[in-house]
Amino acid sequence: MIDERRRGSKPRSKFRAYIALTKPRVIELLLVTTAPVMFLAQRGLPDWWLILATLIGGSAAAASASVFNCYLDRDIDAKMHRTENRPLVTGEVNPREALIFAFALGIGSVFWMGGFTNWVAAGLTAIAILLYVVFYTIMLKRHTTQNIVWGGAAGCMPVLIGWSAVTGSLALEPFILFLVVFFWTPPHYWPLAIKYKRDYDAAGVPMLPSKVPPTSVGKQIILYAWAMVLSSLVLIPLAPMGPLYISVAVLAGAWFLYECYTFVRRAKQGLSGTRLRAMKVFHGSITYLSVLFLAVAIDPFLNPFV
Repeated sequence: MIDERRRGSKPRSKFRAYIALTKPRVIELLLVTTAPVMFLAQRGLPDWWLILATLIGGSAAAASASVFNCYLDRDIDAKMHRTENRPLVTGEVNPREALIFAFALGIGSVFWMGGFTNWVAAGLTAIAILLYVVFYTIMLKRHTTQNIVWGGAAGCMPVLIGWSAVTGSLALEPFILFLVVFFWTPPHYWPLAIKYKRDYDAAGVPMLPSKVPPTSVGKQIILYAWAMVLSSLVLIPLAPMGPLYISVAVLAGAWFLYECYTFVRRAKQGLSGTRLRAMKVFHGSITYLSVLFLAVAIDPFLNPFV
């Protein structure tokens, strides 16, 4: 039975409902980090089929993790305004269908990566799914305010997968970029959690902004933002990276830190709601990561040091 909440709105086809379960926007963000790392690993342009195969496998793995997440969180999704129209809540897809879909995507993605890239990348793909589903969704999300900090490790895995798809191994460079994404996660998600604080409170999810004031959240955001920027700079002598990446890492990092400090200043002034402008930090984090990894992709073609 279709939930009353979708009545009066345009019905979603079964196909579109399945697509919605995969959270396409999350997949897009993950792919932003995958392809650039492949360019860095190759120090140029990898085989186009390898890029395509890795992106297809990575998309399927991310989709699998998202569907598992929707299946496991369908009870709390029903309590949150932001997620109340997800297909498992509305009844457009039933739990059994979603679970079969999740397993098919997950198993398929691992064997796809093994067959078309290599088994190191395939193994890392399996680990990424398990980290998100078991470590984050089951073990952390409902039990600690540090849920997205440690659970964010799952979102860092695409950089390791992309590198290993090209080289068949791992090195220090992808682990540095892993740290960049790891430290980026709290400044990205906590502003969103501030906006949807009432939702998380209603669902009983202990997000940090639900437990401490915005000033305390802001101070932690600044700490993680500094760690993120400094990690991005460590890559410069290690890779080594050229003038393009150096310029982007320094300038984009300085700009994002400025946005974080501005947020804290507003929080200290007692501003709240839209006046706090938490979402400016959220959107800024996406811009920062996209620009930085674009520089990672382009730098090998312009780098005079390699």
